[in-house]
Amino acid sequence: MQKVAYWKEDLDLNYLAIYRASLADGVGWRTVLFVSGCHHHCKECHNKESWNPNAGRPFTEKTKQYLFDCMTDQIDGLTISGGDPLYRTNIKTVTELCKEFKEKFPNKTIWLYTGNLYRDSKDLEVMKYVDVVVDGEFRADLKDTTLAFRGSSNQRIIDTHTGKVLKTQ
Repeated sequence: MQKVAYWKEDLDLNYLAIYRASLADGVGWRTVLFVSGCHHHCKECHNKESWNPNAGRPFTEKTKQYLFDCMTDQIDGLTISGGDPLYRTNIKTVTELCKEFKEKFPNKTIWLYTGNLYRDSKDLEVMKYVDVVVDGEFRADLKDTTLAFRGSSNQRIIDTHTGKVLKTQ
């Protein structure tokens, strides 16, 4: 499959959706932000519309406030998925969002899904604020619907504080 190149003139974050409460995107009840922009273009991706960084709508202060307003006592934290939050047009705003989130909600967790490997991303500033990263591209040949919080067996759930892979089943 030929990879499609997108050009985005401004480097602002776009997003496709926000789920106010989900149990499928990390441990506990989570608010989930699905960002636009991804260069991995995984075969059989379930969210191909997220590849284009221009898809969806702009992430604004109002959007951020909505995410923060979702953080009731029943919500355990924020999950950022995509697309890829570490995509070049996303990383700056995602880092700022995670930093502010941790300042406001130090007892809530941040999960981040990326097609990048953790070893290649662990030194990014954003990882100072992320508690758990699910790394690795989705691989259709390794698809496994019995796995918790990931789609293929090559993807790992990593505690960013210890660097250890978490066992979820």
